[in-house]
Amino acid sequence: MAGGTAENLKDRTKAMALRVIRMAESLPRGHTTEVIARQVIRSATSVAANYRAACRARSNAEFVAKLGIVEEECDETRLWLEMLVDAGLIVHERLDGLMNETNEIIAMTVASIKTARGPRK
Repeated sequence: MAGGTAENLKDRTKAMALRVIRMAESLPRGHTTEVIARQVIRSATSVAANYRAACRARSNAEFVAKLGIVEEECDETRLWLEMLVDAGLIVHERLDGLMNETNEIIAMTVASIKTARGPRK
């Protein structure tokens, strides 16, 4: 990934994690919200941490593997956001921006994986 793009995605994944943390802190207190909040915070912060690790990869294979983790964790973050809405714990409109951001990060990550793997023979 080009330097500017890598820095942009580093910033975006970190900003997404911080947005998730703030959102989770604003949820009403209760057993279910605490469980889901813990899960969504864990997965969102993992996206940022693993993307940062991918940027330090020592090989193309390691880079692709770390990006695979980023993709999985971002998809999991999206799942927990959906669970909050589906369980009626937060209104969908409050999460539209975060859900769109997770979709964009997933799309950019998948594109980066495909580029890093090169053409299929």
